[in-house]
Amino acid sequence: MRPLVFGLLDMDLRVAGPNDVALFENVHEDVFDDVIQPDLLRSYLADPRLHLVVAINDGQIIGMVSGMHYHHPDKPPEMWLNELGVAEPFRRRGIATALVRAMGDVGRDLNCTALWVIADPTDMAEGFYTSLGWERMGDRLAMFTGAL
Repeated sequence: MRPLVFGLLDMDLRVAGPNDVALFENVHEDVFDDVIQPDLLRSYLADPRLHLVVAINDGQIIGMVSGMHYHHPDKPPEMWLNELGVAEPFRRRGIATALVRAMGDVGRDLNCTALWVIADPTDMAEGFYTSLGWERMGDRLAMFTGAL
């Protein structure tokens, strides 16, 4: 991907791959929910269906969006956004928008027909995704989980 300038902030966007493990040695503490585990990172970056676009400023990862492309027997390929995170000091500069658009480019390259996310229906999520021209589908969100 190409270098971008956001105000006075120089930033690179990169689709991380198996050879980019070293990039994750310098991640702003506010980007991921938890501490990155090296074995899980290597496994994630090696999986061809999992995608991670990172925003890098001054050698530090300051934002990321993760996604997975998939298809069903009755539906064409789609790209699902799993998580989006931008470190608090870098928010409201267009970085999240650039990350999501970059993931859209990844999806287009994979012949995906849609890019979608499930988010808590907060004003922030609503404002962000509708600013991208996305359409809201539904009113509620419920997540169910079962132990394996």
